[in-house]
Amino acid sequence: MRRSVITATGSYLPERIVTNAELAEKVDTSDEWIVARSGIKQRHIAADGELTSDLATKAAQAAMDSAGLTADDIDLVLLATATPDETFPATAATVQKNLGITRGFAFDLQAVCTGFIYALATADNFIKAGQVTRALVIGAETFSRIIDWEDRTTCVLFADGAGAIVLEVSEQEGTNQDRGVLTSHLHADGRHHDLLYVDGGPSSTQTTGYLRMAGREVFKHAVNNLASVVGEALEATGLEPHDIDWLIPHQANKRIIDSTGRKLKMDPAKVVVTVDIHGNTSAASVPLALDVAVRDGRVKKGDVLLLEAMGGGFTWGSALVRY
Repeated sequence: MRRSVITATGSYLPERIVTNAELAEKVDTSDEWIVARSGIKQRHIAADGELTSDLATKAAQAAMDSAGLTADDIDLVLLATATPDETFPATAATVQKNLGITRGFAFDLQAVCTGFIYALATADNFIKAGQVTRALVIGAETFSRIIDWEDRTTCVLFADGAGAIVLEVSEQEGTNQDRGVLTSHLHADGRHHDLLYVDGGPSSTQTTGYLRMAGREVFKHAVNNLASVVGEALEATGLEPHDIDWLIPHQANKRIIDSTGRKLKMDPAKVVVTVDIHGNTSAASVPLALDVAVRDGRVKKGDVLLLEAMGGGFTWGSALVRY
């Protein structure tokens, strides 16, 4: 059976770090208020002129370097982002150019915070169909560009960053002991648009707009939807919660992460948490957290990883992967 194996990871964070104390000087908030409600202590913000493509390029290059690959080895550049450089062309094509890749194809995918899970599943299916041998799958965001910095309910949560993986075909036995993507599950429900959206766009207002969120309602849906989609991954494979070595969730809110871990009865030490230092980087958060855990030695070859996320749309999804 053709499997899609993660052979390398990479990430990039902008140099500028914004602490809760710095935000408290601009809006009516405090470090205690932010930490209590989100677990976030700091976040990275892109520099003036630093684009989503710049972040994505650096994360992708780090993944390629880790895998020992060159531009000629990549068939697909798939970028999950809700903050592209331009309306068109696809930011993935800019990343492709930056990396010196002149073959294969490149496109963006937009599912907001679930974007990386959607992109992973999409690349996996291209590989299983025999159309791609090796893909760069990237999540990258400059959410600071669509934040209303006077809205204390959102400006304290979101941040910028990029994470990437190399996904490569491998012939496996077709069992749960295989390395690679074992199963993925994607969902969307457009009825909840008004709970998490950006109030602008080229077709509606001809402006970029700002992110708007009904935090309490989003929290409720996130807890329920993530528990459901995690259950789907386990049911599809016949694995049990104790078979999961690492839960690598979307880094939106520490309380949501803790709730998902409790539902799985997972040891908190087996849950990768970076929201405290990264904030919510939307589509970048899962690959960023994965890269952190790979590079610090927690995630090892053969480990079973459960990746999950939920975002505006609503969109939500999960992927069960043996690293």
